[in-house]
Amino acid sequence: MGQPPVTPIDERAPNAAPSMLSRIVWRLLRGLYRLKGFRLVGMPPAIPKYILVGAPHTSNLDFIFFAGAVRKMGIRPRFIGKHTLFKWPMTRFMLDMGGMPINRSAPKGYVRSVIERIEAAEEMALVVAPEGSRSSDGRWRSGFYHIANGAGIPIVPVWFNLAERRGAVGEPVWPTGDFHADMARIAEFYSSAMPECDRFEVLTEQARGEVATPKAGSRTRGG
Repeated sequence: MGQPPVTPIDERAPNAAPSMLSRIVWRLLRGLYRLKGFRLVGMPPAIPKYILVGAPHTSNLDFIFFAGAVRKMGIRPRFIGKHTLFKWPMTRFMLDMGGMPINRSAPKGYVRSVIERIEAAEEMALVVAPEGSRSSDGRWRSGFYHIANGAGIPIVPVWFNLAERRGAVGEPVWPTGDFHADMARIAEFYSSAMPECDRFEVLTEQARGEVATPKAGSRTRGG
């Protein structure tokens, strides 16, 4: 037997029941979150659309923390995924987990493609790891900022300390179009929460324009 007919990749209907596999995975992630004793303080704003950024990204456990935290907050998280990851037989599972397929080589551009998906949605809690990789030196890629600015939605920062099993949600930062000024506000939140974290010292330097912002697809010093 061949594969089933290919259908366009799109959002699942709001009332569509999630697959059994996705329900099992989410339960496992929330169970691990509780088992590890993670604690999160604060809640995201009561608004329909925002970008949730998390840092520092230093371990695979970050994913367990974030996944458990968003479920605890009652959020249906969304994440950006390369469109090729959504091919059959993974299409339904990836969509049920919150995946949003984006063709990074689309003529309109990656940022514009994401903005259009946000504008078309009634609700969106888009989760982004702005450092890009665990080996980051602390600088953030700027794609999340341009998406938030273009879509007119706030950036909600979240820090987490895996050693202490705790984290917190910050106040939303509405982008003004001044990247460095807005990043300074975000860097202040992280530096105040974790002053001992070297990565946030670098983030502060980036906000001041003392170190360059990585280009899309580039690797930072630690990568």
